[in-house]
Amino acid sequence: MTPERFERLTAVLNKRQPDITVVLENVFDPHNISAVMRTCDAIGMQDIFILNNKIPPHRKWGAKSSSSAAKWLTVHQYTNADECFAALRKRYKKIYTTHLSSDAVGLHQLNLTEPVALVFGNEHSGVSHEIINMADGNFIIPQVGIIKSLNISVACAVTLYEAYRQKNNAGHYNNIKLEGEQLNSLRNEWGFLEEENNP
Repeated sequence: MTPERFERLTAVLNKRQPDITVVLENVFDPHNISAVMRTCDAIGMQDIFILNNKIPPHRKWGAKSSSSAAKWLTVHQYTNADECFAALRKRYKKIYTTHLSSDAVGLHQLNLTEPVALVFGNEHSGVSHEIINMADGNFIIPQVGIIKSLNISVACAVTLYEAYRQKNNAGHYNNIKLEGEQLNSLRNEWGFLEEENNP
């Protein structure tokens, strides 16, 4: 590992935000998943949850869309919704779904500076009623056009950059948040420990 790469990866780890995640529920197209992963990496997210309880688990992501983002993220795959939500509840204070309903709030009304999980549904039917009932609330992305929906990867990007804006304004990127076992595990995966053991 060159000194430049060491510094680059260290800078990335120092900006990682373990208190925000995305959950993709039964998203069919691996290229959509990969596009979401690319945005997750871009805003400093580390963990992403893939819930496939209605479709077969994915074996790979669309490499062209992700630009290899998947290898820099921690991907948690679940085939059981209860198990997935049990894991989320241990780490995140709120779970919100993207769903057009009478009780949905606008994206910009959400507090995305607290530990939060954001659920996006599949390309055809959106978030399922099962998952909506398990979440803490619903949100929508403000739109004034004829078509009232966005491609899932676009919707996720818009949402995550609102999270980035809020977290950046709150100074979250100025403090190192990764620590302990998670940090050591990532340093090992990214080749830091091997570098330190072989100076």
